Amino acid sequence: MKGFAILLALGATLLTASPTFAEQGLPLLTVTSGAEGQQSYSLNIQILLLMTALSLLPAALIAMTSFTRILVVFAILRQALGTAQTPSNQILLGLTLFTTLFIMTPVLEKSYSEGIQPYMEEQLGFNAAATKAIAPFREFMLNQVRESDLALFVDMAGDVQVDNPRDVPLKVLLPAFVVSELKTAFQIGFLIFIPFLIIDLVVASVLMSMGMMMLSPVLISLPFKIMLFVLIDGWALIVSTLAAGFYV
Repeated sequence: MKGFAILLALGATLLTASPTFAEQGLPLLTVTSGAEGQQSYSLNIQILLLMTALSLLPAALIAMTSFTRILVVFAILRQALGTAQTPSNQILLGLTLFTTLFIMTPVLEKSYSEGIQPYMEEQLGFNAAATKAIAPFREFMLNQVRESDLALFVDMAGDVQVDNPRDVPLKVLLPAFVVSELKTAFQIGFLIFIPFLIIDLVVASVLMSMGMMMLSPVLISLPFKIMLFVLIDGWALIVSTLAAGFYV
């Protein structure tokens, strides 16, 4: 925030120093207080805030949605199958992205209808619109975060007094949610890994008993693991299970 404030002040100084802007008298840094105490920012500040928000959008996509859990599970699945770079990283990222959009559609629609749309129609100020737009994401994260992880980061923050989980600030909720998602993803990945590990052990034991110790067990077990995964319709099963897990 300090760096952003310095950048904002520097940009305002450069613009106000220009003769063209000085002649037009363009209000660059204007904060208007309303009758009920609310504040509205000038268009220039809103544009700067919007550009900053867009630059943070990838981080928000990872930290505030189901993206992390899904991507980690897919990565562990590929490792369990032993297919190296198949599917490729681009395919996994694309599948993860669109699955995330599918899961997060109710949250995104609620955020748009309650926060963004009223702001665009000038029914809400910037602060009120931002609060209402972020509320569905807070609710989503609170429904998924583990209480132990949330309590851990509340204790680490030190200066945060929380009587109600709904009052947890984002600086505490975001890292707690990410850690909770990683823990859940690794638990799911462990359960996915076990059947493929059993196949590897069986194939290795058979090859050992036949004296074919120079033959790689992975080379023999790979077709069986792929066949098993295809027969149970693995991709559809995993994607549907992951999606259902967020709204149980």
